[in-house]
Formats: sequence, structure tokens, C-alpha cells
Amino acid sequence: MKFRMNALASGIIAMSLAASPLMAAVSPEEAERLGDDLTPMGAERAGNGDEIPAWDGGFDSADIPSDFDPSGHYIDPFPDDERLYTIDQSNVAEHEHRLSPGQVAMIEQYDTYKIPVYQTRRTAAYPDEVYDAARNNAVNTTLVEGGNGLQNFDTATPFPIPETGLEVIWNHITRYRGGAIARNVGQATPLANGDYNIVQFDEEVVWRTALRDYEPSEDENVLFYFRQEITAPSRLAGNVLLVHETIDQVREPRRAWVYNAGQRRVRRAPQVAYDGPGTAADGMRTSDNFDMFNGAPDRYEWELKGKKEMYIPYNSYRMDDPSLSYDDIIMPGHVNQENARYELHRVWHVRATLKEGERHIYAQRDLYIDEDTWGASVIDHYDGRGELWRVAEGHNMYMYDEKVPWNAFETIYDLLSGRYLVLGLTNEVDNPYRFGIERRMNDYTPSALRRAGRR
Repeated sequence: MKFRMNALASGIIAMSLAASPLMAAVSPEEAERLGDDLTPMGAERAGNGDEIPAWDGGFDSADIPSDFDPSGHYIDPFPDDERLYTIDQSNVAEHEHRLSPGQVAMIEQYDTYKIPVYQTRRTAAYPDEVYDAARNNAVNTTLVEGGNGLQNFDTATPFPIPETGLEVIWNHITRYRGGAIARNVGQATPLANGDYNIVQFDEEVVWRTALRDYEPSEDENVLFYFRQEITAPSRLAGNVLLVHETIDQVREPRRAWVYNAGQRRVRRAPQVAYDGPGTAADGMRTSDNFDMFNGAPDRYEWELKGKKEMYIPYNSYRMDDPSLSYDDIIMPGHVNQENARYELHRVWHVRATLKEGERHIYAQRDLYIDEDTWGASVIDHYDGRGELWRVAEGHNMYMYDEKVPWNAFETIYDLLSGRYLVLGLTNEVDNPYRFGIERRMNDYTPSALRRAGRR
């Protein structure tokens, strides 16, 4: 999947260059580290000599379970791995240096919230063209417009050797997730007593370069197209969200439309951005909480705090197991941690602080981003008083047949209300993921949205 991004158009690029200097890419000599002491995606190849192993190429396709069916669920390739230990209220102080403040707060608030630790397996691997793109990006991709746009960007991971927090965030935003994907997933927002209903989504994410009628010069500021239709419950079924995800959202805000099935009309949806409400989320997430973090980074200052070793959800195949029902996963306060798997990995710690004069319900976010996948795995959110408010976790799962690191699901816990949101549930769904779907640009227009209305 080839993607060339030159900001918006030549005129806007010229204005960008005049307005602010480009942030430099790394030297060719520095880029030679990719595939040497760094992995092709920019992670440290070496282990820590004890708990974190060296990266040896990631998951070997020869180890895909023999009974895996690509039209079904992902089978745990490590069924014999035993739990090493469990972090709970009795020993959290001993492990606090490898947890986020939010994870510690969850353990302290719930005696049922425990962190089961397993051996670390660095499963992340990518297609060769993604590795080639990362190397190309390292010496060519630059930030413009104060960090709000990319120039000379190819496919994914614009900054495999990042020097700033904003570069790490762009790696998360643009990370590789396949080219054209459809998924059928559930979302729940349980009450404090654990009662819940499932909102079911049919979603499509198609990178512009994966369209059958892709033209490099057409819609060049769009990274991907996103379509989300609610299929249950009946009172919400048929409502559809359509997004053209622009890269430079300061010059050109995200294009979003909603189709309201009850009114049978399409309207623009500028609220689908920043801290606008998430779809059918009962106030439990903002629009930019989706995918852990998404959208324009312009409202925050991004500080790179460095790297740390941290327990994060990883190889979470048990969470995708169809032998479990949603009742087995959803419980009061948090998901059932007995089904979770945490491993020790190195993460980039980036702190986002709200800029003076900007507005957002989160005044600070601390993001912990896995070095192998560039996926945000834990995010702590703070309110305007500086109090820890919400804790998000992405339960990483490597989709080995497609070489795509993604999540089994993501959660966001509200420490104040005792409620939470879980998005991405698939246990009670047949054929939840479909890669390689074929779409054209006119499948993602407002008129197509109107024509597809079901009621």
C-alpha cells in the first residue's frame, strides 16, 4: 500500500513553508540503524537481558495455529504459556514503577482489578513494503504547519526514529492497520452495578491508497475513509457515521457526516472531533478517545518524556475467544481481568498538555505507546483540576495472517463514576474481521450514505 502525502496541494505547501520551518528528518547515516540495532520499525532490537527478549523478526507465520480459520476468530498461538505472577492490592507497590498512575489507581480502587503478567513475546511484524516505507520516511518525512501536517509521507510510521513527542503521536495516528478492513464489533457502557447493553457496529476503514480507483492527486489530504453503521439495538439501528480523515485538520478539518435513520437525512457532523461525544457512548468517551487517540493534535503541547519498561495488555487472544460470552468479560467497574494478558514491553511516554487558550475536557493526557507497534497501549487522562479521571487500555492482539498489530478491544475507565466503556467486542460475532475489501471513492460520499439508508 503506497501513500504519498504532500500536505494539501502545492499552494498550501508553499504557505506552510512560509509560515513555519520544516522539522528535519534524520540523516541517512542515522536511518541505517533501522534493521540493525533498531528493528525496521524503529524499536530497540535488543532485549533488556532478562524479561524483555530481543526482537527476532516477530511472529513467524509458520507458527499460525493449524486450526485457524481466517473467517473466524484468532486462536491463541501460545496456549501453554503460564501466568508468571499477578499484580494486585497486596503487591502493587512493588511493581508501581512499571505501571501507569492510572493502572495503580484502578488496582487501589477495585480489589477485582488485577494485572496477570505473562512472559513477553514480541510478536509484531509487518509486510516488507511497510518496512521499506518506514526507512524511506525516516530520511524524507517532515512535519509542517507547526506539526499539523506531513510532507513526503509513505504508507505508515512517518518517524521511525522520533525526536519529539509529536513525532511519536504521528506514528500512532498513521500506524499500519492493513489497507482496507471491515469489522463487526460491539460496544458496551456498563452501569456501576455491571448492567449493560451492546451497541453493535459494522465498520469499514479504507486507506485512500487501497481504493480501487486510487489517484495520487485526488483527495490527497485524506489518510483514510471510515464508515460506521449501528446495527443494534433497534432504536439506533441504521444510523451511520461517515468520516474522511484528513491529515492536516487545521488547514482542512475532518469531514464528517451522519445519516439519521429516523429522519432519513444526511447532515454534516463537525462535532465528530476533539472532545465531541463518541457514538452511542453514553458520555463515556470523546471522539478523540476512539482508537485510544485519533485526530488533530493541535490543541496540545506534546512532550516526549522518554522510554520506560511497563506492563501493558499484549497478545490478548483470550479476549477474542468465542468460547467466552460478553457476560464472561463485562463486570462491574472493569472488564474481567482473569481473561487478560499483560507483558513487560518498552513504551514511549508522551505527555500532552492542553495549550493555553484551547478547550478540551482533558487538560492532560499521558500516553504510553508500544515501541514495536506504535500503538497507544495505556493512556491516563486528567481533568482541568489536574486530577486523574479516566484510564484507557488497548488490549493488543497481533492478527498474524495479515501481519497487522491491532487491538482485541479497547477500554476507558472512569475513576469518578465507577463506569467504563469497552469497544471492539467480537466474542459473540461470526467472521468479525474482513481484510482486503474492495471499495471505490464514490462509496464514501454523502450521496452514497443517503442511498444506503435503510429506513
